[in-house]
Amino acid sequence: MIYWFTGQPGSGKSTLSNALKATLQAQGRKVVHLDGEELREITGNRDFSETGRVLNVTIAQRLAKKLDADGIVVVASFVSPHRWLREEFKKKCDVIEIFVHTTRPTDREAYFVKGYEPPSSSFVDIDTTSASVEECIQRILAARR
Repeated sequence: MIYWFTGQPGSGKSTLSNALKATLQAQGRKVVHLDGEELREITGNRDFSETGRVLNVTIAQRLAKKLDADGIVVVASFVSPHRWLREEFKKKCDVIEIFVHTTRPTDREAYFVKGYEPPSSSFVDIDTTSASVEECIQRILAARR
């Protein structure tokens, strides 16, 4: 199973990803968290152009697919601005796409990705404006049932 968190910077992707990872581990599941910023550190990809973003997401998807095939639950948190790339991935793997967004101002607006394409089908919609972390995690887990 792959939980793919997408949304603009500052929306709560990393917070919810870490909480979901902890919840799943407490249930005895093997879980790996893939994070966009951490993956860029590992790969040295500092290219934030469209090409660089596609490369970063593609590498993450390949890793997630391999880990999932090995029986490890993957929790991935990436802006992943291109809907077509996420949709292709959902066709190939068992993915729950989670769209995280907020209307609350954050300190990350300067990093917003122009042209970000929100999901249009088969996703869990999480508005973190007034929902608690626990409420969000319960909604995500309910989507799997």
